[in-house]
Amino acid sequence: MDQKSLLFTPEGVRDIYGEDCERRAKIQQGIHTIMKQYGFKNIQTPTFEFFDIFNRERGTVKSADMFKFFDQYNNTLVLRPDITPSIARCVAKYYEKEEMQIRLCYTGSTFTRLSGYQGKLSEITQLGAEMMNDASSDADGEIIAMTIECLQKSGLKEFKVDIGHADIFRGLIEETDLSEEEIETLKTYLNNKNIFAVEDMLENRDMPQECKNLLVKMPDLFGGIETITYVKEQTTNKRALKALERLEKIYEILSVSGLEDHITFDLGLLSHYEYYTGVIFKAYTYGTGDAIVTGGRYDNLVEQFGKKTPAVGFALLLDQLMEALRSQEIPIEAQEKDYLILYRSANRKKALEMAKSYRTDNQPARLLRKDAQTPLSEYIAYGKRNEVSKLLYIDDTGEISEFDLSEM
Repeated sequence: MDQKSLLFTPEGVRDIYGEDCERRAKIQQGIHTIMKQYGFKNIQTPTFEFFDIFNRERGTVKSADMFKFFDQYNNTLVLRPDITPSIARCVAKYYEKEEMQIRLCYTGSTFTRLSGYQGKLSEITQLGAEMMNDASSDADGEIIAMTIECLQKSGLKEFKVDIGHADIFRGLIEETDLSEEEIETLKTYLNNKNIFAVEDMLENRDMPQECKNLLVKMPDLFGGIETITYVKEQTTNKRALKALERLEKIYEILSVSGLEDHITFDLGLLSHYEYYTGVIFKAYTYGTGDAIVTGGRYDNLVEQFGKKTPAVGFALLLDQLMEALRSQEIPIEAQEKDYLILYRSANRKKALEMAKSYRTDNQPARLLRKDAQTPLSEYIAYGKRNEVSKLLYIDDTGEISEFDLSEM
């Protein structure tokens, strides 16, 4: 590879620098503050783990979509495609004897092969939270409430959290004679909102008519609390009815918090993660075609690592969120801009003392020794290029000249 080619990144990953990087850091800081206010504690897991942590039996992504490699012992390792199974493993290992509620939050990257998806990122930054050892609808409601508050903290005002339940589809599908392969095909049709394909597939199948009608209508079962009321009147399936009652409880909890205007019910919502067992949700806003948050309840995942633990959580997709903020032209409150202290060698001590004083007061200050041959105007231009708000120049006599670059 030639030297020029080395300046570029592989497809699916990118450099983030300068003002973009500062804005991301500011958004991350604000979201993390909300999570801490809810009592969630930080956890970090490895960027790569054993393949079996994420294999298909866990209900995560397909093997073909993972970045795999081998260690010196010939174990198959993968760059994590999903952080939730890693958290589940940690809870089974480090919180084995804890029976009361566990609250964990994280920031990290996931890696997924995206062959055929031009322009999509293979590396996605996620900020997430997981609540373990709590099977209640209150836990579901609190996680969704925190999701909404995190999005509000980012500056978004117009967004919706679509809420569904895994057992609505699973309950209805129990009444059919569809094979596993056919069920996967049906899910694809439903995700694509292809009602005609669903009708063709179910037309001559042996199943109750009410079940068939609801499966065909699933892509349109979208709206407010009245959508749940409607579906309850259309089915006698016990599993689906129990799921609908759970969603009603979650609505009550969010209404008490005054957050009901930010939610809608999508009773045809399906996830490509098979480990979800209860409520599932996704958040959407203008400016990005993808969800900015995905989440749900996964009561059986931690048990696969040895600890029977109900759990619910979400992952906020930072790259999609930043894209939406840019598209909606939502200003991001900038980090404190730097002071630049420009000095000559004779006044180094004074410059160091000034910088220390500013830094003690939490004001970022950078030092730069002035070259005798470089005019002051070039340092001013440098400061303006690098988000310096004020330049302080200590000349040979020790006199300080102040330049407000934000006004220039």
